[in-house]
Amino acid sequence: MEQGKIKDLLITATKIRKHSIEAVYSASSGHPGGSLSIADVLSVLYFDLMKVDANNPKWEDRDRLVLSKGHCSPALYGALAEKGFFSKDLIKTFRHIDSILQGHPDMKCVPGVDMSTGSLGQGISAACGMAVNAKIFDKNYRVYAIVGDGELEEGQVWEAAMFAAHYKLDNLTAFIDFNGLQIDGHVSEVMSPMPIDEKFAAFGWNVIKINGHDIEEIKNAAVKAAQVKGKPTAIIATTIKGKGVSFMENQASWHGSAPNKEQYEQAIKELDAYLESLGVK
Repeated sequence: MEQGKIKDLLITATKIRKHSIEAVYSASSGHPGGSLSIADVLSVLYFDLMKVDANNPKWEDRDRLVLSKGHCSPALYGALAEKGFFSKDLIKTFRHIDSILQGHPDMKCVPGVDMSTGSLGQGISAACGMAVNAKIFDKNYRVYAIVGDGELEEGQVWEAAMFAAHYKLDNLTAFIDFNGLQIDGHVSEVMSPMPIDEKFAAFGWNVIKINGHDIEEIKNAAVKAAQVKGKPTAIIATTIKGKGVSFMENQASWHGSAPNKEQYEQAIKELDAYLESLGVK
């Protein structure tokens, strides 16, 4: 990938992080940690790989993305706003009573949202349904799902994994956001799903392991996944919860906490400094 393109995607990922902080601060509630950890994946998907049209959100042949870890909607909203699905001004209305941008994605109200999610474990099943639909009707769109590592504790995830392998859903790619933390602490201590790679492989999936903050690795893994025939792909993306904001990084306490004014200003300052280092004034 050209360095200029990598730089552009890093800039977009950082803007997604800023939107995530803005949303949670404006609502005084939300989930910043896991939103920040998936920003790079969303940047690559929406701004380099996925076929989507902001002017036609329900385009039949579009690629689909299901945010199975729906509580991290601030990042998804940030990506959709940057892509032009709705005004960036709406970000500050996150979780307000009269806003379309509620705490979990709503496919009926939010342009660009392909599936309403929030109850953990169910999004990946919906993604399987979309992938089966493409097979039945001979469509060439791809389906992406973003699944949390804590979410892997849900049994329905593994039912979906078995289903996807059985029906050879090679048009399905699941990104596992492996940041190691959930609301109650370390995933390995709460209810360990490890070894994640071996489990998906045992269920019949192609497995790729990457650094979930390396733009080129994300892109290359997704491209390789699209070339695999006869089985779905799980991309195990090792990430940092709270990525990009120093005091949030690797802290389970920021799974579902909103920053106060001082913390908000510090977070935005750090993200703006990184943008400046990328040449954004």
